[in-house]
Amino acid sequence: MSVAHPNLWSPDDPPALLASRDCATGEYVFPTVPGHSPLAARHATVPVSGVGIVYSFTVIHPAPKTGQPPYALGYVDFDGPVRIFGRLQGQDRPAIGDRYVARADDTYGYVFHAIKA
Repeated sequence: MSVAHPNLWSPDDPPALLASRDCATGEYVFPTVPGHSPLAARHATVPVSGVGIVYSFTVIHPAPKTGQPPYALGYVDFDGPVRIFGRLQGQDRPAIGDRYVARADDTYGYVFHAIKA
């Protein structure tokens, strides 16, 4: 796990992404509400773990001269409920309803990795 993104992950083994849950409404917010925020007292930090389901996605095709391959970005729904945006990895073309898990990433802090059926 990257030291550059320590507030994204729980210290558990395996680590889980961290979100904030409004104590009054139960609404989840990702990423966590910072401790210095005026809203911090209303929120509890909670783990987001388990398997998420792709809600929506797009495939980005960088310009050929960049040499970068296409990559997928999408929203993944987790229990909570909480919907998180990020890179989708592990298969060429994701589909709505596919199952993904969060993994630590040194570049982006986290990515979603496909679970093979």
